[in-house]
Amino acid sequence: MLPRPHKLASSDDFRQVMKRGVRAGSSTLVVHLYARDDLVIQGGPRFGLIVSKQVGNAVARHAVSRKLRETVRGGVDKLERNHDVVVRALPGAATATSAELERDYAKALSKALRKL
Repeated sequence: MLPRPHKLASSDDFRQVMKRGVRAGSSTLVVHLYARDDLVIQGGPRFGLIVSKQVGNAVARHAVSRKLRETVRGGVDKLERNHDVVVRALPGAATATSAELERDYAKALSKALRKL
């Protein structure tokens, strides 16, 4: 699990990141990145994961979620405190290894940071 200061908590937070942020993708996932203007929120950067039924059954979704949580946890120190990130898994994530997900996440995140 990610610590509370590094989690997107509400559906409004998810919507804001996906609507106002920049987007970059790879073959297994899409990264949405948003730089918050308000500095009231403590902690950060904050992350949220979306792993829908398109990825597979419950077992596959939970496995992908665990891999993605570990991936984003390793990249917490690479982002500013005011960044919010939503990672949306694509169907190809179900068969991807942890190393492939890490590589795709790093590639998509760097693309998104360049767009920001």
